[in-house]
Amino acid sequence: MQVQLLPNAISELFAQVSASGRITLADRYGLMAAVLDESLEEEQRSAIDRLIRALYKGRIVVVDELSAIM
Repeated sequence: MQVQLLPNAISELFAQVSASGRITLADRYGLMAAVLDESLEEEQRSAIDRLIRALYKGRIVVVDELSAIM
């Protein structure tokens, strides 16, 4: 089974997580799907790397909410 992301999914995820400072359960599943996508462009992989670094450095908080939209 091939994972196919929506167009601009990574850039939207990056912008939303960067603005809120929080990564939700849905965001984490999106990142997991993106990492499994072998056809990602370098820019998308770089955005994922930046999110992971921000998580590691504590700039982004992991929350157990399903979505940031309430």
